[in-house]
Amino acid sequence: MSKKVLILSGSPRRGGNSDFLCDAFMKGAQEAGHDVEKIFINDKKISYCRACYVCRHTHKCFQKDDMTEILDKMIEADVLVLASPVYFYAIAGQVKTMLDRTLPRWTELKNKEFYYILTAAEDSEAIMQRSLECFRGFADCFAGIEEKGVILAHGLYEKGEDINSPYEKQSYEMGKNV
Repeated sequence: MSKKVLILSGSPRRGGNSDFLCDAFMKGAQEAGHDVEKIFINDKKISYCRACYVCRHTHKCFQKDDMTEILDKMIEADVLVLASPVYFYAIAGQVKTMLDRTLPRWTELKNKEFYYILTAAEDSEAIMQRSLECFRGFADCFAGIEEKGVILAHGLYEKGEDINSPYEKQSYEMGKNV
């Protein structure tokens, strides 16, 4: 059965390591017959949540930016792929800003499969756990979610270091097995 897959690439570098692994995931998922879209978050205008809570009553944010469209796509998707480089042992700021902005319709983000892709210059998976827990904490807010796969690609600093790496194959296979 074909699924609707939304990849949210949080790399600030187009073609950077986490973005590249998103492309490998996308290729695998497309070859498996799924409807796949990748959003490069850095290209989008997403303002910070103002914690005004107007959205509690309207289910819409007062801010007019790209997040409305992204949130619609997140809700429509069967599968969400969250990807980020690890910066100072945390996810990239643009990813966190996007996650915070799901507040107006967070109760609609349910019954999804989640996949996580994280890249780091550090040579240890252990330091990546904080970032992974951030993604998991986000997903734990929703009903009926299922974590389906995780890639912790460590030891990658320069753009392109993951080309022909085991992480590229892992990402492709994970996408193929959605």
